[in-house]
Amino acid sequence: MSGGARLTLCATAATFMAACALLPLVDLATWIFQAAFLLVVQAGVGALTRRVPLARPLTVAVQALVTLMLLTLLFAHAQAIGGVLPGPEAFRHFGELLQAGGDDVGRFAIPAPLSDGIRLMLVGGVLVIGLAVDALAVTFRSAAPAGLPLLALYSVAAGLSHGSADWLWFLLAAGGYLLLLLAEGRDRLSQWGRVFGGTARSPGGAAESAADAVAPIRTGRRIGALALGIALVVPLALPALDGGLLGPTGTGGGVGSGGGGTISAVNPLVSLQNSLNQPEDREVMSYRTNSKDTQDLYLRIVSLDEFDGTTWRPAKRSIIDVPSPFPSPRGLGADVRRTEIRTNIAAAGWYAQDWLPLPYPATKVDISGRWRYEPVGRTLVGDHDQTTRGKKYGVESLIVQPTAEQLANAPTAPSELRREFTRVPSSLPAIVEKTALRVTEGASNDYQRAVKLQDYFAVSGGFTYNTEVQAGSGSSAIARFLKDKEGFCVHFSFSMAAMARTLGIPARVAVGFTPGSPQADGRMSVGLRDAHAWPELYFEGVGWTRFEPTPNRGTAPDYTRDDTPAGDPSNPAAPSEAASSQPSAGQPSASDNCPAAERKLGGCSNTAPAVIGASGGDGPPFGTVALVALGVLLVVLVPLLPMLWRRRVRAVRLGSSGRTDGDAAARTLAAWLEVTDTAWDHGIAPDESQTPRKAAARIVRVGKLDQVAADSVHRVAAAVEQVLYAPRPQPTAGLGDDVRRLEQGLRAKASRSARLRATLAPRSTVRVAWSLSQRWAELGSRWTARRSTLLRRARRPSGQES
Repeated sequence: MSGGARLTLCATAATFMAACALLPLVDLATWIFQAAFLLVVQAGVGALTRRVPLARPLTVAVQALVTLMLLTLLFAHAQAIGGVLPGPEAFRHFGELLQAGGDDVGRFAIPAPLSDGIRLMLVGGVLVIGLAVDALAVTFRSAAPAGLPLLALYSVAAGLSHGSADWLWFLLAAGGYLLLLLAEGRDRLSQWGRVFGGTARSPGGAAESAADAVAPIRTGRRIGALALGIALVVPLALPALDGGLLGPTGTGGGVGSGGGGTISAVNPLVSLQNSLNQPEDREVMSYRTNSKDTQDLYLRIVSLDEFDGTTWRPAKRSIIDVPSPFPSPRGLGADVRRTEIRTNIAAAGWYAQDWLPLPYPATKVDISGRWRYEPVGRTLVGDHDQTTRGKKYGVESLIVQPTAEQLANAPTAPSELRREFTRVPSSLPAIVEKTALRVTEGASNDYQRAVKLQDYFAVSGGFTYNTEVQAGSGSSAIARFLKDKEGFCVHFSFSMAAMARTLGIPARVAVGFTPGSPQADGRMSVGLRDAHAWPELYFEGVGWTRFEPTPNRGTAPDYTRDDTPAGDPSNPAAPSEAASSQPSAGQPSASDNCPAAERKLGGCSNTAPAVIGASGGDGPPFGTVALVALGVLLVVLVPLLPMLWRRRVRAVRLGSSGRTDGDAAARTLAAWLEVTDTAWDHGIAPDESQTPRKAAARIVRVGKLDQVAADSVHRVAAAVEQVLYAPRPQPTAGLGDDVRRLEQGLRAKASRSARLRATLAPRSTVRVAWSLSQRWAELGSRWTARRSTLLRRARRPSGQES
């Protein structure tokens, strides 16, 4: 393979390996295959144009044009000229997709759904980075600066995603960059050859081995080492977007301090699953209410009323100033029984997110701060970084108590409401509607159909509640849930709402908290494991009505149980029946059957974890102390490793001269290598094309050395030439002292920052990477030779001697 082809292949591989760091940001990985294919096409176009050959800027321009056409074919073919050539309509469509993608990035927590806008941002971003890497490393033959766009790609991904596998993405990205550097080094080595290309004149080949150690030096590799170092530091300064709807801002999943800016992320699938699986049921908020029965007092945060086939999310709606009181709930008739209640809520000091948990339907909210009102969902959202952190507020709300007869006789909903809230994506599998029709067979009205759907999931369908199933909220996830019959509240609510829509019943999904657990002081405590999602169906004359399809969670409303008198909380999962202050992660049912997932969460045991605030033990465990100590040691030691390595190398090179002439020759070459590295550490990059005499003159000139240091450099250079070219090389005494005088002369002329850099971060430490790569190549050569020998022996006839 030619050097150019090898560089092209390595540049493409490096971009792809760095792009893999973006995989945790979205819940589907299909985009990476599209990006990989387009990267290969982009690199192939560059290789062809370089063979023509075209001018370098023209090569990059052709690649950019082809890249734009590929993106047009993939994302805007319907708006393009001939499906490929981008025109005004195509560019307008690109703008709309990018704007939608930007909105989705700000709206969803990680991993976000793979919408078209986010997919364009991912694939397009990888192609732009790939074009920059290919142009720098291959077209302009400068691989080291190509690490900067790779660093940008990795740093964005690492800054947004905090997971247990972050180290793997770093190693993958760094490995791709080193692969590119090694390919470029091999290509240049094949063109220039070795600096000291003479035959070994000393016994045992000492001169030859020393010459091998003096590898071609490329100053650009310093950029590579710096880029890899920055890649470890930059992500620490980037804001993390893994905060969720239910978890605190900037921490995700409901743990941590909640520091950082407010993030309007709506991904209940991730947030709910993280909250429900927390080892400690941390208190999110507490409240007091004058309601005699709290079983229906769900604290609702936001409604998800748009289903695009990828996930449920809030529709884009305008927000207004908070009215007082709120308008009457849409669709609620005067003949429906209702009770007005007052609830005083106190959010925990660590709980910071920008939707305000409220009983539904709220009619008035007394709260300080900057809040706005969304009329359709009847929700309050923080304005200008306003969050719930430590907020205390009062809410007046209604407990709506319709009868089964009122729901069954509900007239048809208005056409505009039906049009919006019965829309399902074309990607929804047919099994969803078929199952809905089968389950509701025999029902004569929408109310009976809704109750049959609820009972199918909660009672008769054989479904199992499990918070550890594979995440997913799109059309395929609903179909998989209906088949596997295992999931948690997100799967139950999303599936029932989608099935209701296929039957023509307006439906949406609400996200918030179940009522929580009563405390001895009269408060109700709401913890992380009370996080919940439930469907809301619309009935004209009643309005948006809660249903509860999730088994062992919350309470089934009285109006869905014809055989239960109103006001009798007979549901065994009712939080109001808890006799202790346990977290309500799903209270034990009346039966002795407790699902495994509930046992794991502590919902069926009297020994569930206590809320945050309890203390125990005599201090942090030994393992924690050891890990912290090890972390501090690494923080202190790692920055000093280059200095320590450099001191060790200098001591070895300037050690004793040995007993034989061969040892003396090797030490002479080692002393010259120390001269070039010392100059390199002080900013004088070695020139691999110069002889030792010319290199010494260059060091004296650039370093502005005094006469003593200059004489020392010239003596070492003369000793090297004598060792390499004299018929009978003779050792030279005092080379170690000459090298030390050179260092003193360079430090005397250098600035304070340059001296500090030469001591703490010497440039010559890049030789470590070169040495490792050489050993890896040697190992590969040995393995290839060994494999060839084994194959020859395997093919030899059984009676043949070697």
